[in-house]
Amino acid sequence: MLKVDNLNLFYGGIHALRDISIEVEQGQIVTLIGANGAGKTSTLRAISGLEPIKSGEVTFKNEPLSKVPANKIVSKGLSHVPEGRRVFANLTVMENLELGAYLRKDKKGIKDDYEMVFDKFPRLKERMKQAAGTLSGGEQQMLAIGRALMVRPELLLMDEPSMGLAPIVVQGIFSIIQEINKSGTTVLLVEQNAHMALSIAHKAYVLETGSITMEGNPKDLLNDDSIRSAYLGE
Repeated sequence: MLKVDNLNLFYGGIHALRDISIEVEQGQIVTLIGANGAGKTSTLRAISGLEPIKSGEVTFKNEPLSKVPANKIVSKGLSHVPEGRRVFANLTVMENLELGAYLRKDKKGIKDDYEMVFDKFPRLKERMKQAAGTLSGGEQQMLAIGRALMVRPELLLMDEPSMGLAPIVVQGIFSIIQEINKSGTTVLLVEQNAHMALSIAHKAYVLETGSITMEGNPKDLLNDDSIRSAYLGE
């Protein structure tokens, strides 16, 4: 479904991504783990067209994306939940969700999807008319995911969904990610909480200073001594 081939990305003179190659098959949860500054967010931003790549190719459903502008990429069925939530603080919960559906014209489908989001996140329904900036961190994360789901994406890119959230909230968010995946949406998940990410993924990549250093079955990586010591605090 998604193929990233020998991707290179620079910030000025800094070589941020070095020959990154990853593959995401339809129906999977694929996770990219790594330390702060490893290049995880840059990889997602390159895929969704938010950062210009120097060389390499991103292909989604057999179509090259490298020359496609970010706003057109969304219409192809790819949605991005950014790091730090990035909800529109001055707009209400409902207005944020409406913005997620701005490309769509199917009124009944949009209405059904509002209900789907409220079904997954009942707390958002209770706060429909509340300004997004007044929500808790966990509620803002739910809203960011809900807004991305309003695109009705085939592939959901998720950047650090657990960041800054209490452990009990993190459990709930990860359950929702699994639920979204089971209902047919493929997920590429970037996450610092390596244990949680590896526990729900079908496939995993380890990113270190802009390069992929390991890939494979998440259960194998969970049992790998170097991964346990570097990312699981063991």
